[in-house]
Amino acid sequence: MSWAQTFPALGEDTLRSLRQGIDGTFREFTREHGETLERLFDPLREFLLASERLLTTSPWPLVVLGLAALIWLATRSWRIVAGALAALLLVGAFGMWDDLMKTLSMIFVSTVVALVAGIPVGVLMSRSDRVQRWVNPLLDVMQTLPSFVYLIPVVMLLGIGRVPGLIAVVIYAIPPIIRFTNLGIRLVSRDLLEAADAFGSSGWQKLRQVQLPLALPTIMAGVNQTIMMALSMVVIASMIGVQGLGQPVLRAITNQYFAMGLFNGLAIVAIAVLFDRVSQAYGRRLQKHQGVNHG
Repeated sequence: MSWAQTFPALGEDTLRSLRQGIDGTFREFTREHGETLERLFDPLREFLLASERLLTTSPWPLVVLGLAALIWLATRSWRIVAGALAALLLVGAFGMWDDLMKTLSMIFVSTVVALVAGIPVGVLMSRSDRVQRWVNPLLDVMQTLPSFVYLIPVVMLLGIGRVPGLIAVVIYAIPPIIRFTNLGIRLVSRDLLEAADAFGSSGWQKLRQVQLPLALPTIMAGVNQTIMMALSMVVIASMIGVQGLGQPVLRAITNQYFAMGLFNGLAIVAIAVLFDRVSQAYGRRLQKHQGVNHG
């Protein structure tokens, strides 16, 4: 029964040849198309740098007031605004303001890119069962693959820096917005769609004027999850040059600086709670608004 105790794996030579073949193919692709891909992502780099410059060079009182105004417009809750102000001022008081602004710019840009890329995919899935059957397994893989694995092909293609980190964050964070967009549109009542058909609405008009507005609360839940996943990737992406609150945490791990890791970790938690409360409050407002409209 000794054969049953050792799994009959492929031979070491076979496995080595397989790994070398995959690595060699990928390296060849990188040598041939790496510069082209870098130029392709230049607009993304400029967008990220502009966002970062705006937050880091603006006077901090102006940034705080601007963020407070945006939070108020989204939530209409003075309690959430007060909590956000307290969190921002506390993080700044501990000397982490610049890192906080860089993290916020990374989260903002990665979320925008994820929404621009993910919502059309979700819409397409909602309109085709065949597309849904093909995309769902891919999303399952993306959500279960260890986050460190995303860094390997990105670094091999684009090297180390902000843009590779941004791409890794987007890939890691995009599945929720795709899934929730698909779900929200599919949950729209058939009666409303039939009523839109009765008024002679085209497919684009139904999507823009009926399906997307009614699916917006569900889509906002996807936005919430996308932001949370992007923020959770900040520390991991710091390994390939993404600046922000993640890099001090990485230094604290490598040098055993407990206080530095604790303070920056708590800052990340504070920002995560802030984003979560704001996006949830905005989603609840949308649900109430939709309820009033239907009523």
